[in-house]
Amino acid sequence: DTEGLLRIKEENQKHYRRAQRHQEKKEKIQRHNRKLGDLVEKKTYELKTQYEHLANLRRSHILELTSVIFPIEEVKTSMRDPADVSSESDNAMTSSTVSKLAEARRTTYLSGRWVCDDHNGDTSISITGPWIILPNNGDYSAYYSWVEEKKTTQGPDMEHNNPAHTISAALCYATQLVNTLSLILDVNLPKKLCNRQVKTQQGNHEFCGENLSRHRFTRAVKKLNANILHLCFSQHVNLDLLHPLHTLRNLMYLVSPDTENLGR
Repeated sequence: DTEGLLRIKEENQKHYRRAQRHQEKKEKIQRHNRKLGDLVEKKTYELKTQYEHLANLRRSHILELTSVIFPIEEVKTSMRDPADVSSESDNAMTSSTVSKLAEARRTTYLSGRWVCDDHNGDTSISITGPWIILPNNGDYSAYYSWVEEKKTTQGPDMEHNNPAHTISAALCYATQLVNTLSLILDVNLPKKLCNRQVKTQQGNHEFCGENLSRHRFTRAVKKLNANILHLCFSQHVNLDLLHPLHTLRNLMYLVSPDTENLGR
């Protein structure tokens, strides 16, 4: 029994010494983890600082781009609908009739559904200059109506002062701006739209060059609107301000100096 007790004591001492070594190793690992934690925290702060610096650079680049090359502004074409004035001056019309007529004028049948134009049709959005504008309500039917009319009617004045040219130019500039913004913000766009003056496998670039059919034009506009909304979502633009059909207005909200997260 005495010999067995001695053997047990010796084994206990060995286990005790081994436990001490394990404790020292544990403390060493904990010190290493704390050091790594401090290093990670420091690197995380540095990374956050670099992200903020990068965001500021992107933001300043975008604001410079949209103020010098691609200015987007709201253009007032008329302060008041003349029909409203004539309706109000007509004593035979009741107030409800006037309001219903006003509501009817503010409603547009677009792509199979009725769209309300809150600005009474008196507001357009311009890009690169006040002469290149898009309707605020997203109704670009003047373009393919002109294309279809051009197929059947040829005349010397068809090419001059036509709103279809303005719509085409504005959408082309918008496409170029969106593609440039995606590069600056490092955001991959969900839809591919070409804005260069080159031939692609699918044909010419969208909106400029050849006259697009109604189907191709509508499809290209939907792709452009999807890309703009994707950029707006990535920069946390207020969703209450966005409308899926308001191409340039959504772009205007995206690049506005009031967009707090622009550049993230």
